[in-house]
Amino acid sequence: MTTEQISRRRFLKTAAIGGTAAAGATLAAPAVLAQAPIVLKMQSSWPDSDIFQDMAKQFVERVHAMSGDRLKIDLLPAGAVVGAFQVQDACHDGVLDAAHTVPVYWYGKNKAASLFGTGPVFGGDANQMLAWLYYGGGQEFYRELTQDILGLNVVGFLSFGMPAQPLGWFKTEITDAAQLQGLKYRTVGLAADLFQQMGASVAQLPGGEIVPAMERGVIDGFEFNNPTSDMRFGAQDVAKNYMLASYHQASESFEYIFNKDKFEGLDPDLQAILKHGVEAAHLANFALAMNQYSSDLQKLATESGVNVKRTPDSVLQAQLDAWDKILPPLMEDAFFAKVVDSQKAWCERVVYYSLLNAPDYKLAYQHYYPGKM
Repeated sequence: MTTEQISRRRFLKTAAIGGTAAAGATLAAPAVLAQAPIVLKMQSSWPDSDIFQDMAKQFVERVHAMSGDRLKIDLLPAGAVVGAFQVQDACHDGVLDAAHTVPVYWYGKNKAASLFGTGPVFGGDANQMLAWLYYGGGQEFYRELTQDILGLNVVGFLSFGMPAQPLGWFKTEITDAAQLQGLKYRTVGLAADLFQQMGASVAQLPGGEIVPAMERGVIDGFEFNNPTSDMRFGAQDVAKNYMLASYHQASESFEYIFNKDKFEGLDPDLQAILKHGVEAAHLANFALAMNQYSSDLQKLATESGVNVKRTPDSVLQAQLDAWDKILPPLMEDAFFAKVVDSQKAWCERVVYYSLLNAPDYKLAYQHYYPGKM
């Protein structure tokens, strides 16, 4: 046999083995069928133009990416299916699979709902109170309220510790708590009880109804949440005095609600993606807020002629005094009382550490930007 014949035989033998192996691999590979994604219909409590809707989209984007598009969330704005305040009922009934909202919007069912976002302030900021939800027992209290006490067919998670909300927008700068006497004012949740205690006449309205109500004289002043949301719905067009800092809603978080049957019918890894996607959205939301809120506050002052002021300490003290008056009758409810007691114990320990440990950031700011404050 010639050298050429030997080489040819070796080539054919190798090719045959390789071909057999390839064929075997082909036969051994399981048939992979493309599956349609599971679609969840989610409605928010925000108009499409609100930055809160942008924040809900950040959650949706993360869920899509982490699930490899096995989950698809169809995000709708307020009013697409139900009103802004009706999303919880719609999730309970199965009309919606999910919702992006805040607990204070359903506090009419049980005032303890406001403790998961807009309750009394014991010194903790929004992120410290969010930590209470994760490590201080707050999540279990939330589950107890929604599922055991109210009997709702929902599963919910909370995230994004919102910066303290401004006192709000007024036609006259607020320099004294007495100016709130008789004022027709928009707020929500326990903040409504607080301002009523301070003498205001309160209207609870969704964000999209605030400016028209101000234009018609239904209200004389209002708060919503932050410079960006306020600017986008035209607050600067109906009032020119913007009072930052308040104890009426010193902390709040977004609420992600899922129909319980729909949620528990998902594979465990998809349930985990929804749950931990809420946590991932927290950082994304906070970063977006810091950038956008600060930028839009400057625009309100420099481009829209808004008089931006910090709420006087005397008004803040009057709010604390008002909290002290409205809490005792609310604490007669056993569930409300045990949640408040838990929050107070958490703040006593956590805020003590935080205040003792934190340097004076205002001192550093004034060192590098003298005259700005």
